[in-house]
Amino acid sequence: MLDQYFCWRMKGLYIVSGLSLTFLCGYFSLRDNSFENYWKPVKLNYVVRYEPLDLAEKNSSCWKIISGDPEAIGEARLKSITIANKHNIFTETDYLTMTRDCRHFIKNRKYITFPLSTEESDFPLAYSMVIHTNIEMFERLLRSIYVPQNVYCVHVDRKSPKSFHSAVRAIASCFNNVFIAGKSESVIYASWSRVQADLNCMEELLQSPVPWRYLINVCGQDFPARTNKEIVNSLMAMNGSNIMDSVVPPNFKKSRWQFHHDVRRSVVRTGRKKSLPPIGSPMYVGGAYILVTRKFVSALFANTEIQAFFKWSEDTYSPDEHIWATLQRMPEMPGSTPYIPGHYKSDPVVTRAVKWSFEAGDVAKGAPYPPCTGRYRHLLCVYGSGDLHWIVQQERLFANKFDPQLDNIAVQCMEEYVRSKVINETRFQNQ
Repeated sequence: MLDQYFCWRMKGLYIVSGLSLTFLCGYFSLRDNSFENYWKPVKLNYVVRYEPLDLAEKNSSCWKIISGDPEAIGEARLKSITIANKHNIFTETDYLTMTRDCRHFIKNRKYITFPLSTEESDFPLAYSMVIHTNIEMFERLLRSIYVPQNVYCVHVDRKSPKSFHSAVRAIASCFNNVFIAGKSESVIYASWSRVQADLNCMEELLQSPVPWRYLINVCGQDFPARTNKEIVNSLMAMNGSNIMDSVVPPNFKKSRWQFHHDVRRSVVRTGRKKSLPPIGSPMYVGGAYILVTRKFVSALFANTEIQAFFKWSEDTYSPDEHIWATLQRMPEMPGSTPYIPGHYKSDPVVTRAVKWSFEAGDVAKGAPYPPCTGRYRHLLCVYGSGDLHWIVQQERLFANKFDPQLDNIAVQCMEEYVRSKVINETRFQNQ
């Protein structure tokens, strides 16, 4: 957690405390010692070194959209559905052309090419990125999480078109710390192949010369809600503990591993019962996305009990939603939170900000969050610009899902928001 920031502005010293993982003081416009807007980029006294990294478009209204301004959001939503204002998506061919000159590509796309703080330089991260489509969203995600001290493994679905594979390889070739997983899986939703894709990257990341501390897995429609420095500070505060969901499973989810499942075009449950899992601790459930220590990742390949558990799980439904959660409760796993009999308290969700269609509603009447302003896809919100105000208020490191083909303004504003924080936190620490 980020505890306290001291911000010189005009002639006064203001102290901002209790904003865990939220905002640095330099990001605000102040009036009479109060916040006029909770996010508005400060353009005064730019350090020339960082100005070329700014992703804000000319006459951008993103700070108003992020602040929840109804008029700005209304205009943005109208633009997103107006054909004349539709975003021209970059194609695979565009990226093959742009990456012919890597130096120009990196400069033109405004990638960060030097460590921005000592903390970040001393605490490199590893990313497992499992993708299958939407080349532009992948590249914009990579740009938003990219720093030169980290390392990035990209797993491309074997079923993806050759043109997509070629474009991803071309982008990765421009960086010495981005590589394509050597073994590619044909990923089928809710099958073991999704776990195996991450495991393929994890195994290769362990061979990387980069001394990364934590691994983070993301998909192609994720987007960071925090800067790399904020993520690093959050992980440093964990003192070697993992971050993931791990809760006692409701009864309706137990059939996912109690019965054998066949993998066809989708995962189909059979009537055949499975044996009990080959582990000594209870089963738990959680999310597919995790932040885990290097020692945790190493143990996955060195522990024979875990390898047997993996083999047993290959014919279960959506194993990524019980594999990691169960391992998180095993005492022998590094960074785990061991199971305590009778203790059923859920750990807080800190990895993703998501909106499920069946939970969204009137917050005043008890709904956990307001409805999606974009569009629901597989019961999950693909965010529109009207969702950004909610996202930045959550103590989440990432948000899911985004798609520039649906609402490019939402993606653009998240890019501006995160990059403005990067520039400002770096600028203020160097003053």
